[in-house]
Parts: sequence; C-alpha cells; structure tokens
Amino acid sequence: MKPQVAYQKLKAPENPQELLPLAEQPGQTPDQFHDSARRRSCHSVTGLRPGELSSPSTSILPWDFQCILVTAILSTVLVVALVVHSFLLPLRSSTTVGNVASVPLVDNTCSDPCRSVLVESIPEGLTYDDNSTVGPSTFETWQRLLRNARSSVDIASFYWTLSNKDTHTHDPSASQGEEILAELLHAPSRGIAVRIAVNPPSSRLPSADLQVLEKSGAQIRQVDLPRLTQGVLHTKFWIVDQLHIYLGSANMDWRALTQVKELGVAVYNCSCLAQDLGKMFEVYWTLGLPNTTIPSPWPANYSTTYNKNTPLELKLNGTEAGVYFSSAPPALCATGRTEDLQSLLSVIEGAQEFVYIAVMSYLPTMEFSHPRRFWPAIDDHLRKVAYEKRVRVRLLVGCWRHSKPSMFPFLRSLAALQDNHTHYSLQVRLFVVPANETQAKIPYARVNHSKFMVTDKVAYIGK
Repeated sequence: MKPQVAYQKLKAPENPQELLPLAEQPGQTPDQFHDSARRRSCHSVTGLRPGELSSPSTSILPWDFQCILVTAILSTVLVVALVVHSFLLPLRSSTTVGNVASVPLVDNTCSDPCRSVLVESIPEGLTYDDNSTVGPSTFETWQRLLRNARSSVDIASFYWTLSNKDTHTHDPSASQGEEILAELLHAPSRGIAVRIAVNPPSSRLPSADLQVLEKSGAQIRQVDLPRLTQGVLHTKFWIVDQLHIYLGSANMDWRALTQVKELGVAVYNCSCLAQDLGKMFEVYWTLGLPNTTIPSPWPANYSTTYNKNTPLELKLNGTEAGVYFSSAPPALCATGRTEDLQSLLSVIEGAQEFVYIAVMSYLPTMEFSHPRRFWPAIDDHLRKVAYEKRVRVRLLVGCWRHSKPSMFPFLRSLAALQDNHTHYSLQVRLFVVPANETQAKIPYARVNHSKFMVTDKVAYIGK
C-alpha cells in the first residue's frame, strides 16, 4: 500500500524576520517580549546539528517518504490508539445507553469493504509546494461524516470550543468550527442520536458549546477522570452509524481546523473496527455516570480479541492488513486490550529500517507528576534501535510559545548520538508554524499538534 504522504514541506511567510525579534523592541510589553523570546528559543537550541534546525524563515516538514505497511495506533490520555499493520482501519460504537457491541466478535477477520483516508488540518497562511500531495481536511471529513450520518454520532473528546466564545478574537477562521457545531446542533432534529463523552468543564475548559448541544437533544456525560485516575480524558474520536470512524489529534476546537497542524484518519464502511472502538466509548460512557468507580476487572462485554498479538485481519483500501486499538491508562483496558505503552514500544522495536515520529512536545519525564519523575521508556527504545539495529530515527517536534525549556536539552542529547564517527542515524528537527500579527493574538494556536509514528512496518496515529 502507498499511503498518502503524512506531512508536507510548507512555504514560509513573506517576512519571517518580523516573527523572531532578537531583543526587546521599542513599545513591546513584557508579555510580548516573553512571547517573542519563547519563539526565538525554537531557533536557538544549540547543540543540534547544522541544518537540523529550521531557520527563522522556515516552517519545516523535512522528510518525504513512502511506506508499504501501515499500522495506526490512536491514543487518549486516557489514551486510545489504533494500530494498523499494512493499513488503517475503521471503527463503530453502540448508540444504546449502557449496552456494548450488539454484534459479538466471533473471530479476528472482517469482510467489510473498509476504506481509510489520512486527513490533515493545515494552519491558514501555510501553502503546499506544487508537487505536494494534498489530502482531505479535518473540516471536510467531519462535515462529510455529519451530513451522511443516519442514526448515531458518538464523540469522545477533551474539551469543546468550536464557537470561539473563549478567545475574544472574533477571528473569521473560526467559521469552520461554528459550522461543525451547527451541524451537530441540527442532528437530533434529524433523528440522529448524539452522545458526547467529555472532561468535566472548568475555567480552562469552558462548557458553552456543551450547554447548547444538550439543549438541542444531545446526551452528554462528563467523565471525571481527574477524580478516578488523576488524569484527563484526552481522547479524540468519532463513531458514526456504527460504521464510520474518525480518530486523530484534532480537538473539538475551531483552531484545530484552521490554526493548528493536525493529522488523523477516517475509516469508512468498517463496522468491525467501529464495533471495537465502540467498546472503548462505552468505557467512557459508563464512567460518566454519577459517583461511578472503575470496575476491576471490566465486565466481559467490554473485552476484545483484537490486540498486538492477534490484530483484526481485513482488507483496507483493498490491501490485506491487521489492525487493533490500544488504550491507556491500564485501569481502562478491559481483557484483551493492549496497553498503549506496550503498543508504542512494540512498534519501535519492530522497525527494521526507520522510525519517523512527529509530536507536539518530547519530554522523557512525567510532566504533571509531583515530585518530578524521569520516564525514559520511549527515549531508551529510540536510542536502542538506533544503536543496536542501525535503524534511522527522525524526530519532528513542535516548537511554539508554550514549549517547555526543559525539552531542548533532551532533544540535544538525542541528536548528539549522530556524528561523522558513529554513523548512527538519529535526527531531530523543530517544526515552527509562523504567525503574522493577527494570528499571533490567537491563544493556543500556530503549532504542530500532530501525534504520529511511521516505521517500515507500521503507522501510529495518536490523539
């Protein structure tokens, strides 16, 4: 299979020097200087090899590649991951409250005519080179799923800001998010059952969109993972008509459609996968009940036979493939479900030629733990395959105003493995999304938010 190119080289803005002042400028507020200094730090990470870091005038997506076998994994923090061996698969979920998977999983084969498509959000102002492959946008994909929905839409989500009521920017690029919200508001009147599993709202995670959706007839459950696991529901997936799915990095946020770089996958006409993903939605839906606790073990109807040892076998885009979902934390994994870390590490270990990774941030630490803890599991595996198997490792990391300064020493450490004497192949590059004066005023925007990994055998798409 020849999948769509997962990322492209992008053209820089006409006057990129204006984006990265080297010193405080006359009239700059302290906040403006702090912002420019943070952006400048993305270009001054000393220790990375010459040419490995984008210049202030470049938004880089440096490597073009083709893969023959693709395995996709999708994850939530509570993480959900889809792993596809040789292709990407679809998923579906039940629409009956409290019921899971009305069709039993009797074996590990699927005869559905499954079709998968990689989808992207490209921040406004960035354009492709003439020879670049362009896939469907996240907006077009969501719009298609909603307009073709016939009976049900289940959405697992982190937060909702499709209507741009929280940024006070009145940016016209919010229109795509507002259009998706309007389609969802209209769905119940068309006889479509809409269910949404989401984190409890807070001052940082507003609830205005959820309030109007509930008034329109959507069912909403707040999954109190901060209480249950000290974590958050970070999952981002859709299940439509128990037949089609979307899974990827895009939040239910207008910025995820026009101001942030995102990547995901849509799988159509694949009830086998939709059914299994539906079991994961039912986990969240159950945990959204008042005063609930996490069962141990989970009842049998949440279990799966699809995992890294026995993936679902099917044809995806006409190509034989094997697919499964992984999840995290372990407490949310029913019997048979592969834990997300196991899946990630197995994908890295299985590479024979290359491991290419794109992420928003890279820290071999437990970022939100107190006290701080070192957590090198993934970092160690990247070093191991580069050293022991001479696998080519390429790491593309987002760099923006919210990047943690502690990230850069870890990246320098990885990049230091490659020099003219060792001949190890481990490259690190930073992905900076330029912003003009107007775009720079939009909070939490202009960043590479994609989370995916591609090897010579597997593709992993995270959420």
